[in-house]
Amino acid sequence: MRNGTKTVSRPRGRPRSFDEGEVLDRVRTVFLEKGFSAASLDDLAEAAQINRPSLYAAFGDKEQLYIAALKRYGEVNVAGVNAIMGREGLIARRLEQCFRAAINMYCTGPRQLGCMIISTATVEAAGHPKIAEVAAQLMADFEAAFETAFARAVAGGEVSSKPSPATRARLASAVLDTLAVRARMGTSAASLKAYVATIVPAICG
Repeated sequence: MRNGTKTVSRPRGRPRSFDEGEVLDRVRTVFLEKGFSAASLDDLAEAAQINRPSLYAAFGDKEQLYIAALKRYGEVNVAGVNAIMGREGLIARRLEQCFRAAINMYCTGPRQLGCMIISTATVEAAGHPKIAEVAAQLMADFEAAFETAFARAVAGGEVSSKPSPATRARLASAVLDTLAVRARMGTSAASLKAYVATIVPAICG
C-alpha cells in the first residue's frame, strides 16, 4: 500500500518451518498403511509432524495432499528406473537390477506395503478422477522409461526388434505391478527375486 509518495511494504508471511518433501514422504506411509479413504486428517497431521492448519495451508484438502504425495512418489521412482535402465551393460542385467530395487522398496519395514500406485491409487481411481489421471500418467512414465531402454538395446543389436520395445516395456511394467501386488500380500523378498530371475529372460529374449 502507499502512504503519500512512499511505498509501505507488508511483512511477508512466516517461512515454512518444514521440508515439503519430507512431509510428503511421511504422509505417504499413512496412505499406504490405511488407504486414502481411511487415513484421517489427524493421522496425516501427526505423521507429518505439523498441525492441521499448516497442512491445509501447504497442500490443500486431503485429496490434494494425497496427489502431491503420489506425484512425489512416482516421480522419484520413475527417475530411479531411468537411472538404472540408463546404465551400461546387458539390458537383462539392468532390468533385473531394476526389479530387485523395486522389491527392496516394496518389502521394506515391518509390513510389506507394496507400491503406492498399485496399493492405493487403483482403489480410489473410480471415485476420484484426479487421482486416476495422475496414476495413469505415472504408469505411462514407467513404460516410457522401459521403452527407451529397450529401444537402445535394439539399436545396439542386443535384442531383436520383435517383440517391439513398446511391447517389452509393457511386459516390464506389468511385472512391476505384479511384484507390488505380491509384496502387499506378504510374499517374501526372496521369493519375489526368484520370480524375477525366471521372468527377465522371457522379456529380454
